[in-house]
Amino acid sequence: MEIIINGMLWFTAISVGIMAGVYFTFSAFMMNSLKAIEAPAGMLAMQSINRIIVKSLFLPIFIASSLASAALIVLMLIYPSSSGATWVMMGSGLYFIGMFIVTITGNVPLNNQLEATDAKGSGGAEMWASYLRKWTVWNHIRTIACSAALAMLILAISIRT
Repeated sequence: MEIIINGMLWFTAISVGIMAGVYFTFSAFMMNSLKAIEAPAGMLAMQSINRIIVKSLFLPIFIASSLASAALIVLMLIYPSSSGATWVMMGSGLYFIGMFIVTITGNVPLNNQLEATDAKGSGGAEMWASYLRKWTVWNHIRTIACSAALAMLILAISIRT
């Protein structure tokens, strides 16, 4: 069982790191870049990003990392004396809640609202301003959660080796 836990832990840590990088990109400069261009253009660009990202490698990594973190939580509940179990559970739990749950309850509904809004229509500019503010806050939460979860998972790996 330890080899399975180790493999899942490594996969989860690597995929969490990838996701942290994606979210960091949006928090650090992508959203400010989209905000800096005129409202219709920035909004249209984000609508395109939202359509394309779910058809890219992002979605399988998003799903697989979420499932792996949930599976690690279950495994650590079954094997609580496993080396580094506390850090595995904390990192996996933070990732699942701070990335997956935040995405599903915070970012995705905003993406759906954005998609349903005509960027060049009468409410487009107002929607875009609201979206930028709310979506970016949720994304900052995901960035911090992923980064902290990654640190915890790396600590768990170091304890287990």
